[in-house]
Amino acid sequence: MESSRIFPMIKTLCVFCGSSIGDLPVFADNARQLAEILMKKQISLVYGGANVGLMQVLADTLLNAGGRVIGVMPQSLVEKEVAHKNLTEMHIVADMQERKALMADLSDAFIALPGAYGTLDELFEVLTWNQLGIIHKPIGLLNIEGFYTSLLSMLDHAVAARFLRTEHRNILQVSENPEDLLEKLEAFKPVIAEKWIERLKAGKI
Repeated sequence: MESSRIFPMIKTLCVFCGSSIGDLPVFADNARQLAEILMKKQISLVYGGANVGLMQVLADTLLNAGGRVIGVMPQSLVEKEVAHKNLTEMHIVADMQERKALMADLSDAFIALPGAYGTLDELFEVLTWNQLGIIHKPIGLLNIEGFYTSLLSMLDHAVAARFLRTEHRNILQVSENPEDLLEKLEAFKPVIAEKWIERLKAGKI
């Protein structure tokens, strides 16, 4: 069974991104642009709470403009002295799983900027939760300079190989422009669809 629901206005956005700055200035430039757009729209930021890499660029840009920034960080990373000390709110949690759950609870939508293992882990967790119907919140990927093009091709391959439904592939909204991506998230209407392809083929749903 499939149905659509209207998503409420985005008031709090969770951003997953690298704890490194990357090799191209355009990565940090886009993080700044996204923060400026959040300030203009009066959208609060939820992020991993770090004071390094793209995470720092994003948080500092919004804070310097007077915006609201909420960090969520495990105690183990606080002890490594990478926590941002000037956030509007900082939530210290026990572990990474608690961190991801709280970030999801605090947020109306999600965007992933360039990053690696941690960013991908957070991105695919919320994608899976949407696929399973645990949450129904829009998710975006900012594909700066084609950073995620290979990943998107892999997802398309998973659809062609019948491991991923097209409806679930389309949960992930993609753009190369921060403002365009946020507009896509604001307009997104999630489709609730059965996960199991074989059950659909067998007429069990």
